[in-house]
Amino acid sequence: MNILILGSGGREHAFAYKLSQSKKVNQLFVAPGNAGTSKIATNVAINPVDFKAVKEIVLEKKIRMVVVGPEAPLVEGVHDFFLADDQLKDIPVIGPKKDGALLEGSKDFSKQFMLKHNIPTAQYQSFTNTTLKEGKAFLETLKAPYVLKADGLAAGKGVLILNSLEEAKKELEEMLTNEKFGEASSTVVIEEFLDGIELSVFVLTDGKSYKILPSAKDYKRIGEGDTGLNTGGMGAISPVPFANQDFLDKVEERIVKPTVNGLQKDGIDYRGFIFIGLMNINGNPFVIEYNVRMGDPETEAVLPRIESDLFDLFDGVAHQNLEEKSFSVTNKTATTVMLVSGGYPEAYEKSKEITGFEKIEDSIVFHAGTKIDTDKVVTNGGRVMAITSLGNSIEEALSTTYKNIDNISFEKMNYRKDIGFDLK
Repeated sequence: MNILILGSGGREHAFAYKLSQSKKVNQLFVAPGNAGTSKIATNVAINPVDFKAVKEIVLEKKIRMVVVGPEAPLVEGVHDFFLADDQLKDIPVIGPKKDGALLEGSKDFSKQFMLKHNIPTAQYQSFTNTTLKEGKAFLETLKAPYVLKADGLAAGKGVLILNSLEEAKKELEEMLTNEKFGEASSTVVIEEFLDGIELSVFVLTDGKSYKILPSAKDYKRIGEGDTGLNTGGMGAISPVPFANQDFLDKVEERIVKPTVNGLQKDGIDYRGFIFIGLMNINGNPFVIEYNVRMGDPETEAVLPRIESDLFDLFDGVAHQNLEEKSFSVTNKTATTVMLVSGGYPEAYEKSKEITGFEKIEDSIVFHAGTKIDTDKVVTNGGRVMAITSLGNSIEEALSTTYKNIDNISFEKMNYRKDIGFDLK
């Protein structure tokens, strides 16, 4: 079978890496892909949200399954586009339709969904420009810190956590009146701050049954000790040591089952990933947010631990017989550290040559912001690549990862040297 993966980051390289191991996959295509995916698949230079171009490639390359990496094509309705087209409707898309993608596309929708289906989450209210005064009054009823979330997609930048009430009021006005995050912040969700330890749980569902994938914890801030600006993710650890079986049982009973059942009750035929951002508060799980795809860099730590055939699982999603598919995960720990461009997450330069790949041993290199330039691999983004290793402990896996990072070099390369510091 020929498969098309939409996306260009480390997550998509991890999908390609895992799918390339399946004997049931003939040819892999990645749109647009990166330097890493070009080694194990064929890159196609199209934008994943250009659905007309996606259709042309699907028909030309005889694609029989499409795996969607990022959220934008899902929120914009790529799955619905396929179902509405007579030439595409029988080709399965791994990722929810537009109604299911609202779980990530609208913070207000997802909070209403959680409330409706009794899924534990922070108390909240939503406001628009016409209810700005009420929003400021609601802030006064909360304790610091104050959490403001743009309702729509804001490229991961639409969440503000503020310690000052006056600053929170000012930012609320900036978001609603001055469109700080554009249309994404035409509605703003204000919610109580949940104080606990964060982690992510990933679910793959065919709309009826589900498989719970390995848990992971990522590190968002650029600086060591979790300081500095937020990024797309500087590293990840899987599994999460504090997420023991008792805690994960609570996650399944209180969150996963009500989420999958709630989607069914609401008439949403959801086929794909549900990425549940959680807070562990005194041993009890609360949902921070839903995402409708896998996380990045969590995917680069989660997928290498899955021993099952990933294509087989996706085939189960497509034909709604996921329950029948075997699923196994290694007990080993995976550690992922992201190498980033100097200056990221602010201004950075591209086209820096990357060297040292031939010296890598016992780690997997997942490319993110890279491309081929006259036979050289060069940087092409803020987050350049993820180095993942498996080990019998966090310490063993991290030791391998950092040893291999010493072999990789590009101008102004930056990375955190303390990933997993809080879990050892």
